[in-house]
Amino acid sequence: MREFWTVVHRWLGLTAALFLIVAGATGAVISWDHEIDEWLNADIMHTPGRGALQSPLALAAAVEAGDPRVDVSYMTLGLEEGHAASFLVRPKKDPATGKPYVLGYNNVFVDPVTAKVTGQRDSKSIALSKRNLMSWLRHLHESLHMPAFWGSDRWGFWLMGGIALMWLIDSFVALYLTLPRRLAARREAKAAAPRRSWLKRWQPSWVVRWRSGGYKLNFDLHRAGGLWVWLIIIVVSFTSFSLNLYREVFYPVMSQISTTTPGPYETIKPAPFGSFIEPKISFAAAIDIARAEGQRLGFEFPPAGIWYGGDFPFYNISFFDPTDEMGPAGMGMSNIYVSADNGAVLGMHRPWHGTAADVFVQLQLPLHSGRILGLTGRIMMSIMGVFVVMLSITGIVIWERKRRARKAVASTLAASAAA
Repeated sequence: MREFWTVVHRWLGLTAALFLIVAGATGAVISWDHEIDEWLNADIMHTPGRGALQSPLALAAAVEAGDPRVDVSYMTLGLEEGHAASFLVRPKKDPATGKPYVLGYNNVFVDPVTAKVTGQRDSKSIALSKRNLMSWLRHLHESLHMPAFWGSDRWGFWLMGGIALMWLIDSFVALYLTLPRRLAARREAKAAAPRRSWLKRWQPSWVVRWRSGGYKLNFDLHRAGGLWVWLIIIVVSFTSFSLNLYREVFYPVMSQISTTTPGPYETIKPAPFGSFIEPKISFAAAIDIARAEGQRLGFEFPPAGIWYGGDFPFYNISFFDPTDEMGPAGMGMSNIYVSADNGAVLGMHRPWHGTAADVFVQLQLPLHSGRILGLTGRIMMSIMGVFVVMLSITGIVIWERKRRARKAVASTLAASAAA
């Protein structure tokens, strides 16, 4: 049986290794995405204007007036002096061709005092640059920049979600393989001495022979390193799976085994890829409706952002502190969903509210990012990214050394048979 699980571990690990190297390396960096992004792009994110802030709707109008080819799809509502307001835009259709304009950007930064555009960038571009480094790494981490085809842009998310599930299963297999080969009999396990003896036999699996060098050190780093962070691996791999396959697998399964409170993202089918649902009410009307609903529900903060993607027929209005978007324990923002057809409130999302299953669903991103533990958690996840890279590389080295050994044995046997 042990030999069977060794083979399972080998091939699951090799299949996932290169993907995990990419995910671990990028995850170690994007734990600090906001800080690094603001440092790299301070020239467009920090603004010189000082004085009265203009309204977000006026700034959005300035963006659209500056380039008649665009419509605003997201606008910052929580404005701060000295910090650029961020707007996402989508291209309008070119009347001459019937196809969307080619813009070369989708993100615009505007001084909230002067309404002057401070910069633009394409956050979805696969061309790497200082402007889009952090969004480039994030897309690589989540979906490997896989392009849309066969009517979907989700292929990369499905692939990485499948790799995460494979990693989760393999982690339990790996734990089994570190255990002592022969466990004490059930009758003897009840006594203290045999139990200590079993733990003593397991102890070498946790130890790294630092002075051994070469293959022994590589093997110990792989085995002991995996044990040191095993619980974190389980959390990271499970949340990777749940976030990437949220709509396809995770939420439907959660709804079957527990009581959840589905919102419009869970109950409304998105429009076909590449199509756009024209809203019948304006951004301004949706903001007013959401603000009134937020006050009725007792939300702590006013609306700080609004999004309309056109793939779902509703506005997503976010409520958060502009100076701390992730909120307490990294649980993120509250949201109210307003129908783009008739202005009806379709639902809301509020951290730490709902059933136990709802809170478990909300915890997936804070757990995966480490933000649930604040700064300590983010440091931990950066270190974890390095560990994932190390475990993947040492696993490949172990496989290669054993493969060469098997080939050498086979060659020797063949030579003996020929002689």
